[in-house]
Amino acid sequence: MADITVYGAPWCPDCKRAKAFLSAHRVPFDWVDVDQDPEGLAAVRRLQGGGQTIPTIVWPDGTLLLEPTDDQLAAKLGIAVEAEREAYDLVIVGGGPAGLTASIYAAREGIDAVVLDAGGLGGNAGVTERIDNYPGFPEGIGGAELMDRVVEQARRYDVELVGGARVESVSAEAGDAGDLCVSLAGGQRIAAHAVLVATGSSYRRLGVPGEAELIGAGVHFCATCDGPFYRGADELLVVGGGNSALEEAMFLSRFGKTIRIAQRETELTASSLLQDKVRADPRFVVETDVELVELRGAGHLEEVVARRRSSGEELVWHPAGAFVFIGMDPTSAFLGPEVERDRWGFVVTDEAYRSTVPGLYVAGDVRAGSTKQLASAVGEGVAALIAIRAYLQQHHHLPVVEVNA
Repeated sequence: MADITVYGAPWCPDCKRAKAFLSAHRVPFDWVDVDQDPEGLAAVRRLQGGGQTIPTIVWPDGTLLLEPTDDQLAAKLGIAVEAEREAYDLVIVGGGPAGLTASIYAAREGIDAVVLDAGGLGGNAGVTERIDNYPGFPEGIGGAELMDRVVEQARRYDVELVGGARVESVSAEAGDAGDLCVSLAGGQRIAAHAVLVATGSSYRRLGVPGEAELIGAGVHFCATCDGPFYRGADELLVVGGGNSALEEAMFLSRFGKTIRIAQRETELTASSLLQDKVRADPRFVVETDVELVELRGAGHLEEVVARRRSSGEELVWHPAGAFVFIGMDPTSAFLGPEVERDRWGFVVTDEAYRSTVPGLYVAGDVRAGSTKQLASAVGEGVAALIAIRAYLQQHHHLPVVEVNA
């Protein structure tokens, strides 16, 4: 028996990622499938005081890690996650659609690049249940499958991909004009002629009483990751009225008998196609002009208190689980004040994806003005890389490589 136990389920993308990380570093562990082992699920709930976040990883000293990033796993194991070298033409921070696409084009252009990601490669797209609007897949494709293909393609070009490498800062490299220094949490410092920031964004929280205490115990931000726990539930709540919220609500309708959608605005903001699908299905109850006030429960979500904004009327619901999709916050805190950002924290660039720091480029969801769509993130990764190629040719004498389209 191994000293480490991983509780999870086959449908959980974060469980797959954690298992892959442990296996890649030859760390033995016992796997408990909570779908097939009722005692395993009971153990998860007992360990979390009623919560059921997976993966739940139990360590030899009795401590727990719940849904850890690769960075957190590396820190717990005492593994120094580092790039192979101390200097590159290009460091790409972020292994989502924009960063991975840029890395493929970099390899084809002969640009010496490395991809650093604190979590698992694939970004938010990798934990999306179904992607129906990406060109070339008329029947749609699972987000994990699509991003696995992109990762495989990057590896085919021998791109160096480093998961679990958290970047703490990007700054000018002293004594080497024009270079940037990328500092990792483990202490490694990497010199780069250019840096592409493609760190994406993370799910925004409600910020109401009870939310923090109930995350993983009835409050969730990923329907793909946690929705299957609620098979047969009488009611589930989705907070938000945009495309992501309605897409996740449709996925949750596989498990809950009724899906209540709560939108703060007076109208849903999702595409008309998604709105038509939801309103035509009697399993969905749409509540607009409401805001959540409090989440209550002892060890698990028991009731949700909301308020009608126009009248002040108090509403109380009793969903088995609440899934929050109210927007995204950019992953840009590691950048210094010399990097201009808008009032929401998204990085400001010009039309060539250049930030206010020479040599620092930005693409994808973390960039101000981006559309927050998968296809456009892929396109921005390509466009930013082409701009970076021109910068390297002009300032660092990168040779021109003729590559067939």
